[in-house]
Amino acid sequence: MRTFRSRLAGTASLILALVAIGGCGSSSSSSSATASSTAIATSAGSTGAVAADAAVAAQVPAAVKSRGTLTVAADASYAPNEFIGPDGHTVVGMDADLSKELAAVMGLKANVVNATFDTIIPGLASGKYDLGASSFTDTKAREKVVDFVDYFEAGTSFFTKSSGGTAITGLPDLCGKSVSVESGTTEETDAKAQSAKCKAQGKAAVNVLVYPTQSAANLALSSGRAQISMADSPVAAYQVKQSNGAFKLVGQTYGTAPYGLAIPKSLGITKAVRTGVLALIKDGTYASILAKWGVESGAIPASQVKINGAAS
Repeated sequence: MRTFRSRLAGTASLILALVAIGGCGSSSSSSSATASSTAIATSAGSTGAVAADAAVAAQVPAAVKSRGTLTVAADASYAPNEFIGPDGHTVVGMDADLSKELAAVMGLKANVVNATFDTIIPGLASGKYDLGASSFTDTKAREKVVDFVDYFEAGTSFFTKSSGGTAITGLPDLCGKSVSVESGTTEETDAKAQSAKCKAQGKAAVNVLVYPTQSAANLALSSGRAQISMADSPVAAYQVKQSNGAFKLVGQTYGTAPYGLAIPKSLGITKAVRTGVLALIKDGTYASILAKWGVESGAIPASQVKINGAAS
């Protein structure tokens, strides 16, 4: 949040702690590059399918209109939601497409940049980014730092090696097992919480292996360092599909919750973002983007596109 830059020095540790509570991480396709902690500029502008919507554009503050561009941060290791495309540098996926079309209806362009997941919310709070579109689970803890506009739903799924993997049903079965997760995600939080429960019950702790990207977490599974990996349901399903039989889904998906577009509280675009998402749902663009990336099951109706946080 731009006007709070001077207050961040005293609250940086709080922000970083809140980022680690809840939220989604990253899974990678075979063409994914490891997400860098330094943002890499990628695609700008919409696909050309959507024109500016006067009603949406009217809600965009003059200061943002004058810039003409929204800087959108995504951890591009979470296919099919956000990952590096075949050219080796462009961020592609559901969230990248949605961001570009959202910016278009707002009368703006989107510059989607690659950033490590747990740096995005601090980057929004400091004014580095205008929008976070990176499969963020909308949580009360995060709402203390940024506003959210909900736009999708996902749960958490488990996957393991198809050959020699581990059979589990849910979180309680993780006791004594090694689990790879991405840093700053709900998966990390849930695995560590389950480990504490295991120890309290006199069982072996969960060996939670935390990596900076889901790509690295996937590698830990394929190399045998981890027995199980966890990711958001559309991401886990995509990773299994792209593994050519090396991975399989196990257990039950749990914890269905909304994804939210993360927005600095002081930027003044939260209402415009919600109105823009509603416009994309109404004209069919939203459904087309989800169908393109095979994640239609996460679609939400217009009535569930809500603002959560101070701007609500």
